[in-house]
Amino acid sequence: MEVERPIRVVIAEDQRLTRETLARLLEMEPGFEVVGAAQDGVEALNLVRRSRPNVLLTDIEMPCMNGIELTRTVKQEIGEVGVVVLTIYHDDSRVFQAIRAGAQGYVLKDCPMEDTLDAIRAVARGEGLLHPSVAARVLTEFARLAGRGAADQAVFSELSAREVEVLRELATGKRNRQIADALFISEKTVKNHISSILFKLHVNDRTEAALLAARQGLV
Repeated sequence: MEVERPIRVVIAEDQRLTRETLARLLEMEPGFEVVGAAQDGVEALNLVRRSRPNVLLTDIEMPCMNGIELTRTVKQEIGEVGVVVLTIYHDDSRVFQAIRAGAQGYVLKDCPMEDTLDAIRAVARGEGLLHPSVAARVLTEFARLAGRGAADQAVFSELSAREVEVLRELATGKRNRQIADALFISEKTVKNHISSILFKLHVNDRTEAALLAARQGLV
């Protein structure tokens, strides 16, 4: 019968007491092995590169390289390493940044240790686990973005094919003359199209139109 291998973990935490406590608690649990502990993001990245753990358990606020930057770099370089973010923050923007960076687990420091262990186990299996309060906000944000995307698509449907072409060129930063040259139309025609685009998209200027186009993937 094959013996199950322990989950190899690297801890990244700038607070020494917290870092040492986490390491000690993990080592006391069967099925876990702490292969390194770092006090900043750069040190943690080097540890991950050398030891290739199953899971990186990282704080967000750290010197040299924060947890979000660390997560993004680790996932780009060594995608098979799972990442669990451990933080005191309930800041929604940090939650979404961490998830976009590639974190599969997100738990709060004031949660029971068992929640952190569950997150590490889940991520080691290739699954994800968010603290319930975090998960609720993520679902709310996804629903909001989906609703906004649907509304944007409805607005874009009012544009003619030529207006979409003009908007795409505008969103790349081109001026009216450059747009006219690219589409083989007159500068006056470009101006007319832009006026119509601003009206249909309900935006005040070409900058807002460009941002909306970028958000919908036109550029």
